[in-house]
Order: sequence, then structure tokens, then C-alpha cells
Amino acid sequence: MPSAVELIRSATLSDVAEYAYAATAPKDARLIFLAGACPLDAGGGTVAVGDYAGQAAACVATMNRALADAGASITDVISTRVLVASADQADLVAAWEVVRDAFGNHDVPSTLMGVTVLGYDDQVVEIEAIAAVVD
Repeated sequence: MPSAVELIRSATLSDVAEYAYAATAPKDARLIFLAGACPLDAGGGTVAVGDYAGQAAACVATMNRALADAGASITDVISTRVLVASADQADLVAAWEVVRDAFGNHDVPSTLMGVTVLGYDDQVVEIEAIAAVVD
């Protein structure tokens, strides 16, 4: 089934950003608000300790499972927020590259933020997402 999400590109804004600047969903779409996807294993332990890209990949996997449980997929995501516990831009970029690659051509509007600390021991990446589906 095709996605209900329409990505909007702007000819008047820089093309340097690796995502669409806006997205819309039809008025009859069901919105799905995902909690922050964390890099946790089945037992609740943090995986890929000290590895920004590894934690980003684990977060993407968690996000995909939550989307599937809600009847959606990554192509139904309308926006994301990627939180990285670091003040080093290279760490943010390492996490972002994994997230960007996971979305492929469905490059939704996103915010990448460096934060001071995240909720779990040794956690350095978290991904929030909103999706829209038409049932």
C-alpha cells in the first residue's frame, strides 16, 4: 500500500539538507506517535555502548518494530527527531548517517540534536518519530 505521507521539497531553500523540509498527510490519516526508540536489548540492557552508529542502528530496529506493531512501516513516518548525547558534531553525524540511510528515498523532515544526557545507562542515541497511515 502506498504511503499516505507526502514529502514536500522546497526550491527556495538550500538543497544541502538531506531530508525534505516538510511533509503532509491526508485529513483521514491515523497519526502514530512513537516514544523515543532506544538502543536496548530484550533484557533492557543498552547495546553498542560507546558506538554512536551502532546505537543509531539499534534505535532504527526498535522504531521499525514499534511501527509494525502499530500497523505502519518506515515509509509511513512523517517526521523524526534524532537525539545524540554529545557536543561533538562528528558523533551527531555518525548517528545521523545511519538514520538517513535507513530512510533511503523517504527522507522525512528531521531534527538532529545534541543533548546532555539520555535516560538509560550508557545510552547515547534516541529516535522519536511520528507516522501517518490511512486504514
